[in-house]
Amino acid sequence: MSNRFHLAIPVGSIEESKKFYCDFLGCEAGSFEEGKWQDINFWGNELTLHEASEALPRERHHVDMGDVCVPHFGVHLMREDFDKLKSRVNDREKYDFLDKPYLRFEGDSREQETFFIEDPSGNVLEIKTMFDPSTLFPEK
Repeated sequence: MSNRFHLAIPVGSIEESKKFYCDFLGCEAGSFEEGKWQDINFWGNELTLHEASEALPRERHHVDMGDVCVPHFGVHLMREDFDKLKSRVNDREKYDFLDKPYLRFEGDSREQETFFIEDPSGNVLEIKTMFDPSTLFPEK
């Protein structure tokens, strides 16, 4: 488990957020403390939802072809999983794209397709697929 990542984020409602992460995104719920926090298996990483009264402030920063929300977190998915999730967002009215899918770094070795969505508490997630995942951290 030494290569797993842990991130704790504030949410307004654990139950509403759990529905988003588990029922909509397809993640699995883990350990919890009733009314305080809930662990989510976020594609093999530990995401902890903490009940909080305030969301994180955010702004936009320019990256290649778009102005991305900061802070944000996300996941790199294989193409098939990315396309399934993209279709799920496209087909639902409740959860819409914050930033619609687009190609970034087109024609570059880092080429990727990405989109951004918000959870019910306003936390921003970037979902991406790399055309060549080996370029993420090239061997030296």
